[in-house]
Amino acid sequence: MSHPKRYLVSLTLLINILTVPIPLFCAVQEEVGLAFVNHKAEGLALRPFEDPRGSVPKLLMELSYDQWRDIRFRPEKALWKEEKLPFSLQFFHLGMFYDRAVQINIVDKGKAVQFPFSTDLFDYGQNQIDLKKLPPNLGFAGFRIHFPINRPGYDDEVAVFLGASYFRAVAKNQQYGLSARGMAIDTASPTGEEFPWFKEFWLVKPTSRSSSLIVYALLDSPSCTGAYKFTITPGEETQMDVTCNIFKRKDMNKIGIAPSTSMFFYGETENGRPGDFRPEVHDSDGLLMETNGGKWIWRPLANPSRLLISRYKDVDVKGFGLMQRDLNFDHYLDLEARYEKRPSLWITPQNDWGEGHVELVEIPSDSEINDNIVAYWVPEPNGKLSFAYSMKWLTPHMDKDKPARAAHTRLVTEKEEGVYRFIIDFEGKELNAIPAETGLASDITVEGDAFLIERQLLKNPATTGWRLSFKIAVPVEKLKSIVPDRKPIVKLTAFLKKGENIPEPLTEIWTYDFRP
Repeated sequence: MSHPKRYLVSLTLLINILTVPIPLFCAVQEEVGLAFVNHKAEGLALRPFEDPRGSVPKLLMELSYDQWRDIRFRPEKALWKEEKLPFSLQFFHLGMFYDRAVQINIVDKGKAVQFPFSTDLFDYGQNQIDLKKLPPNLGFAGFRIHFPINRPGYDDEVAVFLGASYFRAVAKNQQYGLSARGMAIDTASPTGEEFPWFKEFWLVKPTSRSSSLIVYALLDSPSCTGAYKFTITPGEETQMDVTCNIFKRKDMNKIGIAPSTSMFFYGETENGRPGDFRPEVHDSDGLLMETNGGKWIWRPLANPSRLLISRYKDVDVKGFGLMQRDLNFDHYLDLEARYEKRPSLWITPQNDWGEGHVELVEIPSDSEINDNIVAYWVPEPNGKLSFAYSMKWLTPHMDKDKPARAAHTRLVTEKEEGVYRFIIDFEGKELNAIPAETGLASDITVEGDAFLIERQLLKNPATTGWRLSFKIAVPVEKLKSIVPDRKPIVKLTAFLKKGENIPEPLTEIWTYDFRP
């Protein structure tokens, strides 16, 4: 029989063992990956949205744009710089209109550690900021990624994640232009647009041989949450492979997948602008789309007199994007902006997207500082909420496997009231090789309060391409009866084909929404 004291001691030891946390189990952390972020997003969607705005100190929010820009990250403190890894990262300070702190986590061998904010990371320039008044856990506004794409040994800035769910990137020999977003909600809707934001990031530490950087992101919004994985590969074309899973908090009227945001002030269609020496001013000049049926649609951009929304329906669209196809410096003449160096962005679905439409939103703008162009995919209501796609930031060159381009679009208002002439130059290697005596034909469609009155198709000896010129007429009584700024839209399409009885396009399908 055991001694009573020994029994009490054993019982006490057993109780202590059962009540003290065992480090082996408590230290276990779920490996960070898309499943991990999915779990966080799904759990977050079950809770009410908490708006973090107002948590950034007032002294930072009162900074002007120039003052905020004067706060610079110290390059020598860039993440992974001392380890001489292929990628290095720098971070943005909160302030001005960056009013929501972003949590940054570094993932190494599957485990995440939060990257702490410190005022020692920044040079505050000429700003007279009492750094003691900044909370030690302030957080960051965003980050930028550096990688040598233009010359060995120099870390170029290749991508930025900053503000709401915005991010942008460049390829080799490019300058920043259009931006992308994680998601768009109710863009150009009467109820007003909702702007989701990336509240937390996980940056996966690369190896010494890595050519890609993996970034996970947690999206939050009053209507939904989202889990994102970005695999970013900079180079001649900078590619981002994206997987996103959306979790609803409530029903949404319209969501935009893979949204791009750009600027179009004026272009060749307007034939310049009085008072400006530059022939064109834009970050993108058109929307390009490849349908599931293999047809290519080109829509030149416009700066409309009032909001204009264009929709292009499809099932499992093959690709779309806002493009900057005019790469001629003489067409811009801007030594500072260098618009000919702005990237195009091409979206290619990597899974079935189902029914929906590509939506183009054009917003009136009186300045080149405004991003007034948005394009995205709108899935059918109650459709899928998981998407995979690639994003290529690139310089668009004419490819052999694509049809001839609608390279230039110009509009002329004729002296006769209500008559307008469109001139479209089609160019492509195979099309240019077709001699003038070949019987090419054109297909032109006019929808709305207008009708076709004249057309002409000619070989262009200067470019060796083909020029299509046509006139439309809007009945004068229609023009006079229209309320100012409420003019109806005339929808135009045009393409070239090998003969009158051949329906298949030989070129891109040029389309334009025209308000007389």
